[in-house]
Amino acid sequence: MSQFDHLDLDGHLLQLLLAVIEEGSVTRAAQRLGVTQSAVSHLLDKLRAITGDPLFVKSGRGIVPTAHAQLLAVRARALLDGLRSFSHACAFEPGQISQTVTIAANDLQRDLLLPSFLRYVRAQAPGLRLRVIRSGAPAPEMLREERCELIITPRPPEGTDILQKRLFTDSYRVFYDSAQREAPATLEDYLAADHVTVLYEPMRQLDIDDVLADRGIVRRFAAQVPGFGGIGPFLRGSRMIATLPGLLRAHMLRGLAVAPVPVECPDMPMYMVWHLRHHDDPMHRWLRQQLELVVAPSLAAAAEYMPAMA
Repeated sequence: MSQFDHLDLDGHLLQLLLAVIEEGSVTRAAQRLGVTQSAVSHLLDKLRAITGDPLFVKSGRGIVPTAHAQLLAVRARALLDGLRSFSHACAFEPGQISQTVTIAANDLQRDLLLPSFLRYVRAQAPGLRLRVIRSGAPAPEMLREERCELIITPRPPEGTDILQKRLFTDSYRVFYDSAQREAPATLEDYLAADHVTVLYEPMRQLDIDDVLADRGIVRRFAAQVPGFGGIGPFLRGSRMIATLPGLLRAHMLRGLAVAPVPVECPDMPMYMVWHLRHHDDPMHRWLRQQLELVVAPSLAAAAEYMPAMA
């Protein structure tokens, strides 16, 4: 039985436990927390002594939590929520923030919104730091397990504890290299082309790919890549085409030709998504407001770099 007093526990130890569980690595947890690996190991030893459990065991090249550690993680998240509520009970002051905020986003929304968002919020909260992780095809566990505070995605995860708000809407366009081919003017031209698209892990297609497949529009995919950033190199210098959100032409697909899709397509909405536990948190509410405020100027700035469609 542990000889340590329960008062030896603090928020830093709880945060450490969650970081190691979520990262599956002492090294990555140390990087995430901004401390040394030896500091994490030392604090883990302290936590083991307090809980009377090894907490983690080796599995292959990594580590996995024990069953007891997983139960403690559930309690740790609840306790950290209580500590946040306690600390935010007084008037919220952005200038007093000194912490890292994690936002999950894929490359379109990351490049479009987050650089200006960070500049805007740090002008008011210099102590705020931003960590961006890939959202892929986001699951509700990303928010429930506090891997991030916000997700920006066109496909919000579902759950009664998951909240969302639409930020903007984009339209799908055909991207291609005008030095190699002309735009597909008809559905026949479109179907005759080789296509490049995005396939998120595990095996999740873009909305537009699902919609067209459901309509019986069968395209020939020559390549599938894990994010929008991988599309350009396949299109440049080839006759292949890609059907993607039009806003990509302002950033990573700048310089490629853009044309309407020769088949009716739905619009692509973009949402910010958060967990119910943070809905009334003053700092989180402020962050959501700041993100909404940068949408219009970010879209306007992107429009300046967009070439006219063919």
